[in-house]
Amino acid sequence: MGRRSYKKELGCIACKELGELGAGKPGWVVDNPNLLSAIDTHSILLANRSTILLLSWSDSNQSPLRIRPELSPIDAEFISAVEWLVFDDIRVIVAGTSSGYLLIYSLRAELIHRQMIYPGRVLKLRVRGTKKDLIQDSSSEEFCLIMPGVIARFDGSVVQNMLQKWFEEANPQFRNQKQKNQDSEDFENSQVKLPFQLWNIGKYGTCADAAVTGIMPPPLMEHQLLLLLGSQVNVIIVQWLLETMLLSEDKGRSLVGAILSKVVPATFSTIASFSKLIWRSENTSPQKSPKKSEAKPQPFARASPLTCIKDHPRKGEKLTLSPSGTLAAITDSLGRILLLDTQALVVVRLWKGYRDASCLFMEMLVNKDTASSSSTYYEPMKSDYCLCLAIHAPRKGIIEIWQMRTGPRLRTITCAKGSKMLQPSYRFGASMSSPYVPLEVFLLNGDSGQISVLNRNL
Repeated sequence: MGRRSYKKELGCIACKELGELGAGKPGWVVDNPNLLSAIDTHSILLANRSTILLLSWSDSNQSPLRIRPELSPIDAEFISAVEWLVFDDIRVIVAGTSSGYLLIYSLRAELIHRQMIYPGRVLKLRVRGTKKDLIQDSSSEEFCLIMPGVIARFDGSVVQNMLQKWFEEANPQFRNQKQKNQDSEDFENSQVKLPFQLWNIGKYGTCADAAVTGIMPPPLMEHQLLLLLGSQVNVIIVQWLLETMLLSEDKGRSLVGAILSKVVPATFSTIASFSKLIWRSENTSPQKSPKKSEAKPQPFARASPLTCIKDHPRKGEKLTLSPSGTLAAITDSLGRILLLDTQALVVVRLWKGYRDASCLFMEMLVNKDTASSSSTYYEPMKSDYCLCLAIHAPRKGIIEIWQMRTGPRLRTITCAKGSKMLQPSYRFGASMSSPYVPLEVFLLNGDSGQISVLNRNL
């Protein structure tokens, strides 16, 4: 009997271009704190402080794409975060810098959008969303920038409409060389700045990680934010006061109408008009010039703490959210992993002895009997999958898969030293119709360049 494999090899990204990022040294993917990574279904982004490299393992004829953003040498600016933004028919590359800039590039390395968010280092870019169904009472799609003391949130539909307009007006097939090489400042100044919400969480402590967990149930209908703080407080739940935010911008505006405009889906023109009332768009120029005055940062909206978990001297380090946002896996500085119920605001499970661990939620196919009992081809549905947590323990050289919330350990997978778990970002506008695409976990072996996906069949 052959040895059972718990992961499927997809391809290899080894190439000479990786030498620019430090490839060739054992553990170069996990030991370099300045190396950033983000994966899509067929491509991966790897970046250092000045260069973003796009590599594909599914198309051997596709050459690596190199992006070198224009960074300020005066401020010693560098790339501090990278991520994918994926819509139905649009796929772009997003980067955050140490000076607080948001950069969006096409897959041809064309700069689509550049915007100053807030002075400070972008720690992480998070993309998430929930669809309204029998379990979820509301839908929400957002793109967030996490900074040490600031959280910025963009509505997914606003970003999507900006990208659709850009691709319609700047189709590469109809752009001449003069248009491609036009002065970037002139192009960027023609862009309308994306409206966003901005919250100051610095008064609670230095933020190590954060995520939007979703919209609180009626009658509050407020966004809920989960923070990991590197000082005295481990976890803070912050509710964003929608009523206060709206009335502070327009006190004569009906609260009911404002809430409806926030919750009920609308066209882009409607969102754009309301965004002028809800959020103050900034006009910060991306280029520093003595002839232009520096625009003031966008004022903060109000936020209030809901609860916190203190456990000195342990400090929260990283968090990952379940697809619905109701569960959060949190790693701390002393090797524990906490499973937090973000609605009940209690820790429902605890693992110990996992120093330097990383976690990702995934879905495993458990109802295989339904498929095998049918004589015709059966496409698994969402109900056939169960939610699991993949825990990568690099010191043990294994990945463990645990069934949520209180289920057993389903599988233990050995992995090579220098490996890293990755997961594609949320796909905006994904259809709820079949076939259902489960949440998968990919594995990058930095030393060999091999890309694998963990098998979802038990």
